[in-house]
Amino acid sequence: MNSSKRPPIPSESALGLVCTQSFPAIVGTADMMLKSAAVRLVGYEKIGSGYCTAVVRGRIADVRIAVEAGAETAEQFGQLVSKSIISRPLPNLEMVLPISDRLAQFAEEQGYSRLSNLAVGLLETRGFPAMVGASDAMLKAADVHLAAYEMIGDGLCTAIIRGRVSDVAVAVEAGMYEADRIGELHAVMVIPRPLDDMEATLPVASCWIEKRQPLALPIDLKQTQKELVGQKEEVELPDLQRLPLPEEERLPLPEEISREEYRNE
Repeated sequence: MNSSKRPPIPSESALGLVCTQSFPAIVGTADMMLKSAAVRLVGYEKIGSGYCTAVVRGRIADVRIAVEAGAETAEQFGQLVSKSIISRPLPNLEMVLPISDRLAQFAEEQGYSRLSNLAVGLLETRGFPAMVGASDAMLKAADVHLAAYEMIGDGLCTAIIRGRVSDVAVAVEAGMYEADRIGELHAVMVIPRPLDDMEATLPVASCWIEKRQPLALPIDLKQTQKELVGQKEEVELPDLQRLPLPEEERLPLPEEISREEYRNE
Protein backbone atom coordinates (compact mmCIF):
# COMPACT_ATOMS: atom_id res chain seq x y z
CA MET A 1 0.00 0.00 0.00
CA ASN A 2 1.38 3.35 -0.99
CA SER A 3 1.74 5.55 2.07
CA SER A 4 2.30 8.75 0.11
CA LYS A 5 -0.46 11.26 0.48
CA ARG A 6 -2.27 12.59 -2.55
CA PRO A 7 -2.57 16.36 -2.89
CA PRO A 8 -5.82 17.87 -1.64
CA ILE A 9 -8.60 18.15 -4.19
CA PRO A 10 -10.43 21.48 -4.35
CA SER A 11 -14.04 20.72 -3.51
CA GLU A 12 -15.56 23.48 -5.68
CA SER A 13 -13.16 23.70 -8.61
CA ALA A 14 -14.03 22.47 -12.10
CA LEU A 15 -12.86 22.73 -15.70
CA GLY A 16 -15.31 23.16 -18.56
CA LEU A 17 -14.47 22.38 -22.19
CA VAL A 18 -16.47 23.04 -25.36
CA CYS A 19 -15.11 22.12 -28.79
CA THR A 20 -16.09 23.53 -32.18
CA GLN A 21 -14.68 23.32 -35.68
CA SER A 22 -14.32 27.05 -36.30
CA PHE A 23 -12.32 29.78 -34.58
CA PRO A 24 -15.06 32.48 -34.79
CA ALA A 25 -17.51 29.92 -33.42
CA ILE A 26 -15.29 29.10 -30.44
CA VAL A 27 -14.77 32.80 -29.67
CA GLY A 28 -18.52 33.40 -29.75
CA THR A 29 -19.04 30.31 -27.61
CA ALA A 30 -16.46 31.47 -25.08
CA ASP A 31 -18.04 34.92 -24.94
CA MET A 32 -21.41 33.36 -24.09
CA MET A 33 -19.80 31.16 -21.42
CA LEU A 34 -18.19 34.18 -19.76
CA LYS A 35 -21.40 36.19 -19.78
CA SER A 36 -23.64 33.38 -18.51
CA ALA A 37 -21.76 32.46 -15.30
CA ALA A 38 -18.93 33.50 -13.00
CA VAL A 39 -16.13 31.60 -14.76
CA ARG A 40 -12.68 32.50 -16.05
CA LEU A 41 -11.59 31.80 -19.61
CA VAL A 42 -8.29 29.95 -19.39
CA GLY A 43 -7.64 29.87 -23.13
CA TYR A 44 -8.09 27.96 -26.38
CA GLU A 45 -6.61 24.71 -27.60
CA LYS A 46 -6.21 24.21 -31.36
CA ILE A 47 -5.39 20.63 -32.40
CA GLY A 48 -5.59 21.00 -36.18
CA SER A 49 -8.20 20.33 -38.86
CA GLY A 50 -10.14 23.33 -37.55
CA TYR A 51 -10.89 21.87 -34.11
CA CYS A 52 -10.79 24.48 -31.32
CA THR A 53 -11.62 24.03 -27.64
CA ALA A 54 -12.44 26.77 -25.13
CA VAL A 55 -11.43 25.97 -21.56
CA VAL A 56 -13.05 27.74 -18.61
CA ARG A 57 -12.57 27.33 -14.88
CA GLY A 58 -14.63 28.16 -11.80
CA ARG A 59 -16.93 26.64 -9.25
CA ILE A 60 -18.68 23.45 -10.32
CA ALA A 61 -22.15 25.00 -10.52
CA ASP A 62 -20.91 27.98 -12.53
CA VAL A 63 -18.93 25.79 -14.91
CA ARG A 64 -21.96 23.60 -15.57
CA ILE A 65 -24.08 26.64 -16.47
CA ALA A 66 -21.32 28.08 -18.65
CA VAL A 67 -20.73 24.82 -20.56
CA GLU A 68 -24.44 24.35 -21.27
CA ALA A 69 -24.76 27.94 -22.50
CA GLY A 70 -21.65 27.56 -24.64
CA ALA A 71 -22.78 24.26 -26.13
CA GLU A 72 -26.16 25.74 -26.99
CA THR A 73 -24.47 28.66 -28.73
CA ALA A 74 -22.17 26.34 -30.67
CA GLU A 75 -25.16 24.28 -31.77
CA GLN A 76 -26.84 27.42 -33.09
CA PHE A 77 -23.74 28.01 -35.22
CA GLY A 78 -23.86 24.38 -36.34
CA GLN A 79 -20.30 23.92 -35.04
CA LEU A 80 -20.62 21.93 -31.80
CA VAL A 81 -18.24 18.95 -31.70
CA SER A 82 -18.19 17.98 -28.02
CA LYS A 83 -18.40 19.30 -24.45
CA SER A 84 -17.06 18.12 -21.11
CA ILE A 85 -16.98 19.06 -17.42
CA ILE A 86 -14.10 17.94 -15.18
CA SER A 87 -15.08 18.27 -11.54
CA ARG A 88 -12.30 18.66 -8.97
CA PRO A 89 -9.37 18.12 -11.37
CA LEU A 90 -6.13 16.91 -9.84
CA PRO A 91 -3.11 19.25 -10.01
CA ASN A 92 -1.26 16.76 -12.20
CA LEU A 93 -3.92 17.07 -14.91
CA GLU A 94 -3.74 20.84 -14.91
CA MET A 95 0.06 20.83 -15.06
CA VAL A 96 0.15 18.52 -18.08
CA LEU A 97 -2.35 20.53 -20.13
CA PRO A 98 -0.73 22.88 -22.67
CA ILE A 99 -2.49 25.82 -21.01
CA SER A 100 -1.03 25.02 -17.60
CA ASP A 101 0.71 28.39 -17.35
CA ARG A 102 -2.63 30.17 -17.70
CA LEU A 103 -4.22 27.78 -15.20
CA ALA A 104 -1.52 28.65 -12.67
CA GLN A 105 -1.81 32.40 -13.15
CA PHE A 106 -5.49 33.02 -13.83
CA ALA A 107 -6.38 33.51 -10.16
CA GLU A 108 -3.80 36.29 -9.78
CA GLU A 109 -4.17 37.92 -13.19
CA GLN A 110 -6.22 41.01 -13.64
CA GLY A 111 -7.27 41.19 -17.26
CA TYR A 112 -6.07 44.22 -19.15
CA SER A 113 -8.22 45.30 -22.04
CA ARG A 114 -5.98 46.91 -24.61
CA LEU A 115 -8.94 48.14 -26.61
CA SER A 116 -11.77 48.34 -24.10
CA ASN A 117 -15.29 49.47 -25.04
CA LEU A 118 -14.73 48.35 -28.63
CA ALA A 119 -15.97 45.39 -30.63
CA VAL A 120 -14.11 42.42 -32.07
CA GLY A 121 -14.98 41.06 -35.49
CA LEU A 122 -13.86 37.66 -36.77
CA LEU A 123 -14.14 36.47 -40.35
CA GLU A 124 -13.02 32.95 -41.21
CA THR A 125 -12.30 31.70 -44.72
CA ARG A 126 -10.97 28.52 -46.23
CA GLY A 127 -7.78 29.60 -47.93
CA PHE A 128 -5.31 32.40 -47.22
CA PRO A 129 -6.02 34.55 -50.31
CA ALA A 130 -9.69 34.85 -49.40
CA MET A 131 -8.76 35.95 -45.87
CA VAL A 132 -6.35 38.61 -47.14
CA GLY A 133 -8.88 39.90 -49.65
CA ALA A 134 -11.61 40.03 -47.04
CA SER A 135 -9.28 41.87 -44.65
CA ASP A 136 -8.53 44.48 -47.28
CA ALA A 137 -12.25 44.96 -47.97
CA MET A 138 -13.03 45.32 -44.26
CA LEU A 139 -10.31 47.92 -43.71
CA LYS A 140 -11.58 49.98 -46.66
CA ALA A 141 -15.26 49.69 -45.72
CA ALA A 142 -15.14 51.18 -42.19
CA ASP A 143 -12.90 52.66 -39.52
CA VAL A 144 -11.50 49.39 -38.17
CA HIS A 145 -8.06 47.96 -37.55
CA LEU A 146 -6.72 44.53 -38.39
CA ALA A 147 -5.37 43.24 -35.07
CA ALA A 148 -4.14 39.79 -36.13
CA TYR A 149 -5.10 36.61 -37.94
CA GLU A 150 -5.36 33.02 -36.74
CA MET A 151 -4.83 29.72 -38.59
CA ILE A 152 -6.32 26.53 -37.12
CA GLY A 153 -5.61 23.95 -39.80
CA ASP A 154 -7.72 22.43 -42.57
CA GLY A 155 -7.14 25.59 -44.60
CA LEU A 156 -9.14 27.76 -42.18
CA CYS A 157 -7.88 31.31 -41.59
CA THR A 158 -9.53 33.95 -39.41
CA ALA A 159 -9.00 37.70 -39.68
CA ILE A 160 -9.55 39.58 -36.40
CA ILE A 161 -10.55 43.24 -36.56
CA ARG A 162 -11.31 45.79 -33.86
CA GLY A 163 -13.24 49.02 -33.77
CA ARG A 164 -16.57 50.52 -32.76
CA VAL A 165 -19.54 48.17 -32.87
CA SER A 166 -21.16 49.87 -35.87
CA ASP A 167 -17.90 50.00 -37.81
CA VAL A 168 -17.11 46.35 -37.13
CA ALA A 169 -20.59 45.27 -38.28
CA VAL A 170 -20.25 47.20 -41.55
CA ALA A 171 -16.71 45.92 -42.12
CA VAL A 172 -17.63 42.27 -41.54
CA GLU A 173 -20.50 42.51 -44.01
CA ALA A 174 -18.17 43.92 -46.67
CA GLY A 175 -15.60 41.21 -45.93
CA MET A 176 -18.18 38.48 -46.35
CA TYR A 177 -18.92 39.49 -49.94
CA GLU A 178 -15.23 39.70 -50.80
CA ALA A 179 -14.46 36.32 -49.22
CA ASP A 180 -17.27 34.69 -51.24
CA ARG A 181 -15.96 36.31 -54.41
CA ILE A 182 -12.38 35.09 -53.93
CA GLY A 183 -12.85 31.73 -52.22
CA GLU A 184 -14.95 30.19 -49.47
CA LEU A 185 -16.48 31.99 -46.49
CA HIS A 186 -16.62 29.65 -43.50
CA ALA A 187 -17.83 31.65 -40.47
CA VAL A 188 -18.20 35.17 -39.07
CA MET A 189 -18.65 36.58 -35.56
CA VAL A 190 -19.02 40.03 -33.95
CA ILE A 191 -18.33 40.38 -30.20
CA PRO A 192 -19.48 43.75 -28.78
CA ARG A 193 -17.47 45.02 -25.79
CA PRO A 194 -15.49 41.83 -25.06
CA LEU A 195 -14.65 41.07 -21.45
CA ASP A 196 -11.09 41.28 -20.16
CA ASP A 197 -10.66 37.49 -20.23
CA MET A 198 -11.60 37.47 -23.89
CA GLU A 199 -9.13 40.23 -24.70
CA ALA A 200 -6.33 38.37 -22.96
CA THR A 201 -6.82 35.18 -25.01
CA LEU A 202 -7.17 36.68 -28.48
CA PRO A 203 -4.02 37.00 -30.61
CA VAL A 204 -2.70 40.52 -31.11
CA ALA A 205 -0.16 41.58 -33.71
CA SER A 206 3.12 43.10 -32.51
CA CYS A 207 2.15 46.49 -33.93
CA TRP A 208 -0.58 46.74 -31.26
CA ILE A 209 1.87 46.23 -28.40
CA GLU A 210 3.47 49.46 -27.22
CA LYS A 211 7.11 49.05 -26.22
CA ARG A 212 8.91 51.57 -24.07
CA GLN A 213 12.04 52.98 -25.66
CA PRO A 214 14.98 53.99 -23.45
CA LEU A 215 15.60 57.71 -23.27
CA ALA A 216 19.07 58.55 -24.62
CA LEU A 217 20.76 61.30 -22.63
CA PRO A 218 24.20 62.87 -23.37
CA ILE A 219 26.26 61.53 -20.49
CA ASP A 220 29.73 62.20 -21.98
CA LEU A 221 29.99 65.89 -21.24
CA LYS A 222 33.58 66.17 -22.50
CA GLN A 223 32.66 64.67 -25.86
CA THR A 224 29.67 66.99 -26.10
CA GLN A 225 31.96 69.95 -25.39
CA LYS A 226 34.27 68.87 -28.22
CA GLU A 227 31.41 68.62 -30.67
CA LEU A 228 30.14 72.09 -29.76
CA VAL A 229 33.56 73.72 -30.07
CA GLY A 230 34.39 71.78 -33.25
CA GLN A 231 37.88 70.72 -32.19
CA LYS A 232 39.41 67.27 -31.99
CA GLU A 233 41.29 67.87 -28.75
CA GLU A 234 39.72 68.64 -25.47
CA VAL A 235 39.50 72.33 -24.75
CA GLU A 236 40.97 73.35 -21.42
CA LEU A 237 39.11 76.25 -19.90
CA PRO A 238 41.33 78.69 -17.98
CA ASP A 239 40.95 78.79 -14.26
CA LEU A 240 39.17 81.82 -12.92
CA GLN A 241 41.56 84.13 -11.06
CA ARG A 242 40.60 86.40 -8.26
CA LEU A 243 40.88 89.97 -9.43
CA PRO A 244 42.45 92.40 -6.94
CA LEU A 245 40.11 95.00 -5.55
CA PRO A 246 41.20 98.62 -5.24
CA GLU A 247 42.28 99.74 -1.80
CA GLU A 248 39.79 101.63 0.19
CA GLU A 249 40.39 105.40 0.21
CA ARG A 250 38.79 107.90 2.48
CA LEU A 251 36.91 110.43 0.44
CA PRO A 252 37.44 114.09 1.50
CA LEU A 253 34.44 115.59 3.22
CA PRO A 254 33.37 119.13 2.39
CA GLU A 255 34.46 121.73 4.87
CA GLU A 256 31.84 122.81 7.30
CA ILE A 257 30.38 126.21 6.67
CA SER A 258 29.52 128.21 9.70
CA ARG A 259 26.17 129.84 10.04
CA GLU A 260 27.76 133.30 10.12
CA GLU A 261 29.52 132.77 6.80
CA TYR A 262 26.28 131.49 5.32
CA ARG A 263 24.45 134.62 6.49
CA ASN A 264 27.17 136.93 5.11
CA GLU A 265 26.83 135.31 1.72
